Amino acid sequence: MWRDCKIIVNSLTPARYNAAMLPDLKLEDVVSLRKPHPCGSYEWTITRLGADIGLECRGCQRRVMLTRREFRRRLKMILPKVSPEDPTPHI
Repeated sequence: MWRDCKIIVNSLTPARYNAAMLPDLKLEDVVSLRKPHPCGSYEWTITRLGADIGLECRGCQRRVMLTRREFRRRLKMILPKVSPEDPTPHI
């Protein structure tokens, strides 16, 4: 019955994916969570993306796994990437 149904997605119909669920995340992104880790650090590096989110504390390198729902709830902000310094000297 459901195999015969076709869903046409265009600009007028909402997609089934909830974009508010999680922002665009990439491996090695640095995020800040709402509560500090017991070592005192708020910053975490994303090490795994899947059904669960793998995080590594930037203070003590402890690794934890959070469900996407739990990660979304605890996420405070995605920290901006540090741009590499310009290797050419300015004269």
